[in-house]
Amino acid sequence: MIDPHALVSPQAQLAADVTVGPFSIIGPGVEIGPGSIVGPHVVINGPTRIGAENRFFQFASIGDAPQDKKYNGEPTRLEIGDRNVFRESSTVNRGTMQGGGVTRIGNDNLFMAYSHVAHDCIVGDKVVFANCAALAGHVEIGDWVILGGLTAVHQFVKIGAHAFLAGGAIVQRDVPPYVMVAGNPAQPHMVNAQGLKRRGFDEEQVRNIRNAYRVLYRSDLKLADALEKLKPLCATRVEIKAFVDFIVSSTRSIVR
Repeated sequence: MIDPHALVSPQAQLAADVTVGPFSIIGPGVEIGPGSIVGPHVVINGPTRIGAENRFFQFASIGDAPQDKKYNGEPTRLEIGDRNVFRESSTVNRGTMQGGGVTRIGNDNLFMAYSHVAHDCIVGDKVVFANCAALAGHVEIGDWVILGGLTAVHQFVKIGAHAFLAGGAIVQRDVPPYVMVAGNPAQPHMVNAQGLKRRGFDEEQVRNIRNAYRVLYRSDLKLADALEKLKPLCATRVEIKAFVDFIVSSTRSIVR
């Protein structure tokens, strides 16, 4: 399953059915799980652990050293889950010691051409990176987030689950769950209602989220006052609890 023109280190561990295309390079310290396909001209360096049924298209660069001037060759790593797709020229870097030493990617994500995940980022499940979407270091992305083409996310920013970042958005602050943002700098526009319905949220849940959005963004309340108004709803409405908990834990402040 390994093309004779590929270079695979003896210190790499590949499942028996992994496919490696011509002119790809798999370095030492790389582990690749069953059913994965590495196309031609791909470079994967370690320490990197890759799960099952991932696919890497040509010119992807995975697991190389972080683009951080403080990095001095320390043994950091990259961890990738299952069933992810990395399209042409996508790049993912390992972590840094200052950021915990690991970049982590979950399951069932799509990284379109030229997308970039920097050092120490954490990406959840079922996330879509459109072409040229880029994360700076230490960014956290929740499940089901969509990043439009040419989106850029500032270091240490957190993006909540089911958020939607419109194409070209420059995101400098945390984005709460369910919220759609656009612009430079990114500003909140509405709830990602259609995305929520596609993922199984019922009409009542979507209505509750819209009402919470109005309290936060349309009521002219200060942030602390808006949170006090929303907190009593958390006990019976889990979708509101996720919204409030994210805002309370924000360290960079939220888009507002």
